[in-house]
Amino acid sequence: MRKQFFFAIVPGMVLLMCSTACKKTEGDYKAVLQDPELYHASVKQLTDIIVHDIFSPPVASRIYVYPNIAAFEVLAQQYPEYVSLAGQVNGLNPVPRPEKDKPLDLHLSAIHAFLTVGKALIFSEETMDEYREQLYSRIRKTDIPDAVFEQSLVYGEAVAAHILKWAGEDNYKQTRSFPKYTIRPEAGFWKPTPPDYMEGIEPHWPKIRTLALDSCNQFPPASPHVFSMEKDSPFYEETMEVYEMVNQLNEERTEIAKFWDCNPYVSHHHGHAMFAAKKITPGGHWMGITSIATRKAKADMPATVEAYARVAIALFDGFISCWDEKWRSIVARPETVINEYVDEDWVPLLQTPPFPEYTSGHSVISNAAAAVLTDLFGSPFSFTDSTEVEYGLPVRSFDSFQAAGEEAAISRLYAGIHYRRAVEEGTKQGKKVGEWVVGNVQTRQNAAIGVRQRELVE
Repeated sequence: MRKQFFFAIVPGMVLLMCSTACKKTEGDYKAVLQDPELYHASVKQLTDIIVHDIFSPPVASRIYVYPNIAAFEVLAQQYPEYVSLAGQVNGLNPVPRPEKDKPLDLHLSAIHAFLTVGKALIFSEETMDEYREQLYSRIRKTDIPDAVFEQSLVYGEAVAAHILKWAGEDNYKQTRSFPKYTIRPEAGFWKPTPPDYMEGIEPHWPKIRTLALDSCNQFPPASPHVFSMEKDSPFYEETMEVYEMVNQLNEERTEIAKFWDCNPYVSHHHGHAMFAAKKITPGGHWMGITSIATRKAKADMPATVEAYARVAIALFDGFISCWDEKWRSIVARPETVINEYVDEDWVPLLQTPPFPEYTSGHSVISNAAAAVLTDLFGSPFSFTDSTEVEYGLPVRSFDSFQAAGEEAAISRLYAGIHYRRAVEEGTKQGKKVGEWVVGNVQTRQNAAIGVRQRELVE
């Protein structure tokens, strides 16, 4: 009887199972390791840890990008139609090549490189170790030769070390010791917001090395409106739009705002008690959309890893581009302005994140990711986004990635978190970042990288 494997996903874990009536046959391990579900489960495990460890959105984008690049660089050694990112993304030199006389499976090497790099970037290392041990114990139950298993891990470790050395040169560690932002008392500048009045997150993120972009300010948005509460000023008008928008929200706009909230740390206060709700980050949401798209397209293992890597690069550079503007203009949030000048009791629908308003991070990174996914899978590309189901929210369906990106952007206005200009200019900024990644990061010998995936969907 032919051996049949299937994958069961339980919170953050992939279980490799075999039907009871089957027996081992030569080569089964290759089919198992080439199944993209192994990789999907590993990305999901990383997402679960990011949520648990409460990483900020910019930092989470860094945790996603380096493991996915590591895995892609491994598989690019085996598949001639794929092109290494070395020499394309800033500072990356070619990874070590596998030794020709060593028996190994590069699919397993890619997974091991992903998990090894991911573990180095998180806090909950024991959770990643547990996942990896259970995953590998099940892989060992296939007919994989011991030498192949061991050498595959050795090579994955070598690539991981190469990627981690490169990652360590991106200025992240140095920014951990840079000074905190000093609050400016003048009107119109960002100040910490209720309920926790947290300090500004990652004021030095623009100093992180970009990957595809030439610099953090390659695509600067138009300037925000000048602060003024004169009733004929653009700033006053956009402030009042936010105020009235939240006061008159309908059910549809409320659902949209909550669906795209993606605030990794929402605090709740009841009397003297306080507790926090953990959620997926905005970048994590788009990693989830990438998993949905690749599954619908029936993408194989290398195409799946390629999609994750390309989207992760767009997210990473998108956050740097956005944070460059946030901490240059330092615009006050609607909640701050409305409470001081319009209505001291007004609260936005969603909790205001702890960093400046302009431009909208959701608008930038969502439209950057949407541009890359559109290049990969075409437009229209209908899909049902179930990423938020585990956080108690219903699914939403879209006809294209652009539609999802634009809805994510406008959701921030509905939520009372951003002014319209931050949404619109952030959308433009994100599209420019995404289009730059599409045009300047080549992962296939054939420039039309999305042809195969689109044919599979059609």
